[in-house]
Amino acid sequence: MGEFQEFTEALFGQLSVEIDEEKEIIKLASRAKEDLKGKVEFNNLESIATEVFSNYKNKVEEFLDVKIPENIELKFPELTDLKRLKGEKVFADKESKGFVTELFNAVAKEDKTRIAELMQEDTAKYLVYSTYAIQYISKITTTYGDYLDSIIYLNKFILSRYPEIILHKQGEPYETKFENVNSGYLGAVKMTVVEELIHAAQENLQQVNKNAAIEVNKINEELARIILSLDTEIINKLSEYCQLQAVPDDFPFAKKANLFFFLNPDHFLIEQIGPDVMTFTHVEIDPKIGEAIPQLLDIYKKWLVPIQQHHAAFTAMEGMAAFAIENILKDDEDFQNYLTTFMGTDFSSYQVRKSMGKDFTKIIYEKLGSKTFKKMIEIPPNTKELKDPQLYLKKLS
Repeated sequence: MGEFQEFTEALFGQLSVEIDEEKEIIKLASRAKEDLKGKVEFNNLESIATEVFSNYKNKVEEFLDVKIPENIELKFPELTDLKRLKGEKVFADKESKGFVTELFNAVAKEDKTRIAELMQEDTAKYLVYSTYAIQYISKITTTYGDYLDSIIYLNKFILSRYPEIILHKQGEPYETKFENVNSGYLGAVKMTVVEELIHAAQENLQQVNKNAAIEVNKINEELARIILSLDTEIINKLSEYCQLQAVPDDFPFAKKANLFFFLNPDHFLIEQIGPDVMTFTHVEIDPKIGEAIPQLLDIYKKWLVPIQQHHAAFTAMEGMAAFAIENILKDDEDFQNYLTTFMGTDFSSYQVRKSMGKDFTKIIYEKLGSKTFKKMIEIPPNTKELKDPQLYLKKLS
C-alpha cells in the first residue's frame, strides 16, 4: 500500500496551509480569551444567531416574496463536524455517497491509514472526491455558514473565535474598542443567517443544482475508471504528449492520477477553451488524445449539459443571495461595522464587487421587482441567459 500512503501524504500536503491556519486560530483565540477575561465578554454565538434568525426570517421573506420553509433549524458545528458536513455538501449518487462520507470523516480525523485504504478500495471514487476534500476544506476558515436539508449551519469554529482575536489584536484598552468589534460580530452573524435563509428559500434551484452536480460526478467517475484501465504504454505516451510531470515507473497509480487530473473536463476543457465552455453545445479535442482514449470525446459531450446546469443554478443562487443581502442589510450599522472591522472594506466597495449572478439578478429586478426571486427559483436561467439577461426576460414574457 506504499504508493497509496504517499498519495495520502500528498493530500495532507495540499491541506497543510489550512490545517496550520486552524491551529493558529485555536492558539490565538486561547491567548485572546485569557487576556480579555474579566474585562469584556462577547455573547455566545447560539443566542445571537437565534435572535437574528427570528428577527430576519420575515424580512427575508418580505424582500424575496418567497416563503421560507417552517422547519428550518440552526446548528453550530465545531471544526471536525464542519469538515464532515462538507462531505454532505458533495452531491453524489447512492452508490458513491457512503464513500464520500467515509473519506471526509477520515480527512476530518486526519486518519491517513483509512484514507489509504479507501484509495485502494475504490481508486476511481478517490480520484473524483478527494478534489472536493481539498477544495472544500481549504475554504473552512473563510466560510461562515452553510445550508443543507432544512438546516442552517453556522461555523462555530470561526464565528465564536474571530471577535476575540480581532479585539485582542487591536490591543488595550479593550473596553473602549469592544463596542465596535462586537457590532462587527453581530453584523457577521446577521449576514450569515440572512444568506442561509435566502438559500433555504431557493428549494427548486437547490434541487436543480444538486441533480446536475450528481450527474457531473458520475461522469467524472466514468472517466476515472477509463483512465485507470489504460495500459502502461498508453499512459506513458499520453503523459509525454501532454507534457505532464515525469513520474517514476514504480508509481503507476500516480501516473494515472496525473493524467486523470489533466484530462478531467473541469480542468482540461476550461483550461483549453476558457469559461466560454459554459455556453458551448459542442466540443472538440486533440485527435492524438482522442485516438488514445476513444471514449473521451463522448465523455466531454455528456459532461457539457449537467455542468452548465450546475454552473447556472449555482451562479443564480449565489447571485440572488448577494443581491438580497446588499439590499436587506444596506442600512444596518452592524453590517457596516462587520465590513470595516472584519473585512477591512466598506459598503461602497462591497457594493461594487462584481459577480455574474448578482449583476443578472439586479437587471431582472429592475424589470420585474419582487417577482424576480420567485421566477428565478421556479424557472432557473441557463448559462447563456446569465450572460445576456434579455434572453431570460424574453423567455419569461
